[in-house]
Amino acid sequence: MKEAQFALHEEFEERHWWFLGRRRILRQIVRAYAAPSPDTVIIDVGCGTGGNIGSLADEYATVGIDPSSQAIASAKKRFPRTEFICGIAPQDLAERMKTAKLLLLTDVLEHVEDDRALLNQLIAALSPGVGILLTVPADMSLWSQHDESFGHFRRYDHASLSLLWKGLPVSVRLVSAFNTRLYPVIKSARFFSRIKGSALGSCGTDFRMPLRPVNMTLERIFAGEGHRLTALLRGESHRPLRYGASLIALLEVTKEHAVSLPVS
Repeated sequence: MKEAQFALHEEFEERHWWFLGRRRILRQIVRAYAAPSPDTVIIDVGCGTGGNIGSLADEYATVGIDPSSQAIASAKKRFPRTEFICGIAPQDLAERMKTAKLLLLTDVLEHVEDDRALLNQLIAALSPGVGILLTVPADMSLWSQHDESFGHFRRYDHASLSLLWKGLPVSVRLVSAFNTRLYPVIKSARFFSRIKGSALGSCGTDFRMPLRPVNMTLERIFAGEGHRLTALLRGESHRPLRYGASLIALLEVTKEHAVSLPVS
């Protein structure tokens, strides 16, 4: 992301319904997968300004890594209970990868040109039994200036997301669309954005702060999808959400894996 978008994240991620609702969903899934413990290590790859991983520091040992020095400086100031590293995963995490129980990769892969290579490298650095919780934006029909401003290469569908781990040593614990309840609202907003010829919010994005009652209502609607997703993870339901503005997956490493790098 560019500096303007990192600044927007810092401004909005503690108040805007999308950040708050997604964080509540992530916490439910994290707790369903890994029981809270100060000895359980969770690493957030591409942590940005730290809101997601910082929100878990009350129950877990948390580490965040991002290549942006601006983002990491902000994260360190705002979330002192989390260890933050300015660098590239997995190489700048050293032995921390071997201690992790769960890796977060939330809205990161769409920023990476070779997304499969990154996932391959991360899996190779993890021990068997470690989970990878990832989210990505969905549905190319929603593509707009919002995606371009955030430096996205793509939005995903179920098929293109599943191809990322095809043939890799992982089992799929969960894969589903989410941000489903508000999908019609988001699709309408992107439609009007294209007609207008510019984004509807700040810094070339569609993020803008609604009135407080509206913001709280949207957060509650979005966060309510967490119950369905955790039921899927626990095997209590076999009906994933079929469409939405985002996709979520939880993978688990099944065996040791040596990453294959191209020969130069």
